[in-house]
Amino acid sequence: MPSKKITGEESNTTVTGTKEIKDFRYEKGLSISSFVEQLSHVGFQSLHIGKAVEIIRKMKEAKATIILTFTSNMVSSGLRGLFAQLLEKKFVDAVITTAGAIEEDLMKAKGLKFLEGSFDVDDIALGKKGINRIGNIFVPNDTYGGFEDIAGPIFNQLYAKKKTWVVSEFIHELGNFVEDKNSICYWATKNNIPLFCPAITDGALGMQIYFFRQKHPDFVLDIAGDMNNLYKTTLEADKTGCIILGGGVGKHHAILANLLRDGMDYAVYMTTAHAYAGSLSGATTQEAKSWGKIKGEADAITVIGDVTITFPLVMCKVLDELEG
Repeated sequence: MPSKKITGEESNTTVTGTKEIKDFRYEKGLSISSFVEQLSHVGFQSLHIGKAVEIIRKMKEAKATIILTFTSNMVSSGLRGLFAQLLEKKFVDAVITTAGAIEEDLMKAKGLKFLEGSFDVDDIALGKKGINRIGNIFVPNDTYGGFEDIAGPIFNQLYAKKKTWVVSEFIHELGNFVEDKNSICYWATKNNIPLFCPAITDGALGMQIYFFRQKHPDFVLDIAGDMNNLYKTTLEADKTGCIILGGGVGKHHAILANLLRDGMDYAVYMTTAHAYAGSLSGATTQEAKSWGKIKGEADAITVIGDVTITFPLVMCKVLDELEG
């Protein structure tokens, strides 16, 4: 009897399996591409890393409209530079993220510091020293205090230009105030790639908006109006692919925008969240097919693991393959 095909996350395998697990072997001077190629045949999540490489490469080769989403803590980390590089290369066509990502991109662009720290620390003592903790990344109070000095003059200039802004257009303008070439906002603006932030009030950026509106109550950021721009991105696309890092607002807006076009054609999720709590952040690409957010026949995979490790590995391999 022929093997039954599995649909979804293991669509290229059969119940009996078709590819052999291979032993990983150390080689002196092993390149990243060769390292990831070996990982792709080791087993468990390593197989998913290999599948993620394949799907992202297919997105690009198919000229799909690619949407990248990520949570703000990834911009707290050094992944910011890789995101900026993908925008510089015009690898993605749109970005959806949160307020924390925008504000921290601007902080870093202005030289405000994020420091290597530790997960295992006396947080009360840390707080007394004026240091905030994001996992094992330390953020001095001066970094957030410095953001107030950045935001005020920018808001004044944009308010003088006009009083009502669609959010993605507002963020586009923010990029004009940045010169750092490791900045997400800089490259999004320079290459005219929409950067959507549906929860722009959720963070220090939102706090600065609140303070500004106390003096200028006619200053408006139009979130609902931006849905036209986001949905246009997916509805007018021939094919879509999403690279979704973490969960939350960015993930949900990306998959909802694709629901109206009967689902994504390609999807890669990378997360540390698991499906068993029933949360959106842990929901797999397979679960999304029950909603029609991802097409039933779509190439899709969920990679479980720390995105600061899995995403650079996958993207270095993809870029080597496409640019080599």
